[in-house]
Amino acid sequence: MSLVLTDVEVRYADHVAVLPLSLAQPAGTMLAVTGPSGAGKTSLLWAMCRAAEPAYGEVLVAGRPVTEHQDALDAGVVLIPQGNGLARVLTATENIVLPLTARPPGDAASPTDAAIAALAAVGMTESGTHLVEELSGGQQQRVAVARGIALRGAVLLADEPTSELDATNRDNVLALLRREADRGAVVVLATNDLDAAGVCDALASLHEGVLDWVRPFPAQATTLGAC
Repeated sequence: MSLVLTDVEVRYADHVAVLPLSLAQPAGTMLAVTGPSGAGKTSLLWAMCRAAEPAYGEVLVAGRPVTEHQDALDAGVVLIPQGNGLARVLTATENIVLPLTARPPGDAASPTDAAIAALAAVGMTESGTHLVEELSGGQQQRVAVARGIALRGAVLLADEPTSELDATNRDNVLALLRREADRGAVVVLATNDLDAAGVCDALASLHEGVLDWVRPFPAQATTLGAC
C-alpha cells in the first residue's frame, strides 16, 4: 500500500493554497507536514482525499486512481479533520459506530465492539455514552482519533491530532498513529507540534504553498517539491 501524488495543486480562485507537488510515500511510514497557520497544510490533506476543490493533479492509493472523494473512501483513505468533525447530537460511541456501519463487513468485531475498543485505546472508556457537546475540546479530539483508528484505513490523514492534548494524551495518540503505520498504513500528520513531528519517519515543511523536505524518508527514492 502506498500514497503517490503527482503534480497535485490546490487553488481557490486566484489564490494558490498548494503549489504543484509530487510525493511518494510507502506503506508503514509516518510523514509530518509542518508550517505556519494558513500555509496550506489542511488543503494538502484534503487534496489527498479529494475533499478539497478545486484540486488538480493525480492521486494514487496502492496504484489505484483517486479522482473524487468517494474513490478515496473506497480505497480506505481516512481523514481525522481539524476541529474533530464529530456530530454533537450523538454520543462518543455513536460517532464511531456510524461510519463503521457504512463500511463493507470484513472485521470480526462488531461496529459497537470496535468503537468501544477504540475509545479504550484513547482513554475514553468512561465517556462513550456522553454526547459530544458534553465533552471538552481535548476529549472531542481523542474521540476523533478513536474514530480514525477504528476505521483501520489504508491511508490515515490526521490534521493537528495533538493540538488540544496534554503531554500524556499526546504521547498516547502518537503511539496509536505509529501502531497504524506498523500494521502497514500510510500516516500523514499536519502538525505544528515539533515533538509529534519528531516521532515521524520523515518531515516536510509547507510555506506559502511550497513543500520542502526537512528530513526525508531514509533510503527512499521519494520525490517531493514544487514543480
